Amino acid sequence: MISFRQYHDEKMAFHREMKLSFSQCDQFHRLKLSELLAITSDAAVEDFNERGLSWKFLAEHDTAILLSRLAFRIHKMPKTNDIIAVHTWEEAPQGLQLFRKYEITGKDGEKLVSGTSSWLVVNPTTRRIIKPANFTLREAPDFTTTLNTLECGKIQQTENAAFVEERKVRPSDLDGNSHVNNSRYGDYITDCLSEEQLSRQLKDFRLNYAKEATSGQTLQLFSSEDKAQNTITITGKQEQNVCFESVLYF
Repeated sequence: MISFRQYHDEKMAFHREMKLSFSQCDQFHRLKLSELLAITSDAAVEDFNERGLSWKFLAEHDTAILLSRLAFRIHKMPKTNDIIAVHTWEEAPQGLQLFRKYEITGKDGEKLVSGTSSWLVVNPTTRRIIKPANFTLREAPDFTTTLNTLECGKIQQTENAAFVEERKVRPSDLDGNSHVNNSRYGDYITDCLSEEQLSRQLKDFRLNYAKEATSGQTLQLFSSEDKAQNTITITGKQEQNVCFESVLYF
């Protein structure tokens, strides 16, 4: 029987080993986009848990950390039954955002996915942003690293986006913050793609979270394809408010 570890190294990077299950992968046996979002986000949460910054501890200190933007480069998408390691570490804040990097490697150390994300620290009652300098529950890192991935910057809305469908937010979409869990947007995005688009090899993926969606709300999903750039932009709106924006690069 294989034993899987999770641990912090001497530089406080967090490492988690796992085997990908059949249910985590799509019809092509590739890791689902929603599962990529889930395992990286969960690793970030567990990193903080192991450092004493659990969801409960943060809530007791009127603090919540919300994912804002992310970008992943897919060197080779993990597949069913792959044994992988997820590596993540926090980096120096920039402006109002915390930053975090990710690497997913295969059993032999092969680089599979590289990523970067930014997070906002907020007061869950007032919904006001807490400046990183005032987030003193842990010692902030003072370094940055460079990975082979796109920046997780602001995604610009595209013109002439076509309406795809409406999607009602169900209780099964929610997490402990009572809004749609960030990983569920991976399924929303995937379900906007045609069979031909789904069959393509994803090279890069960017996602911005703009406004929380809660149970009972209905999102309007829009898609726009740029064949010259080989990209597809998927946007989710709730009435006139943008909830998320994403770009897939093939």
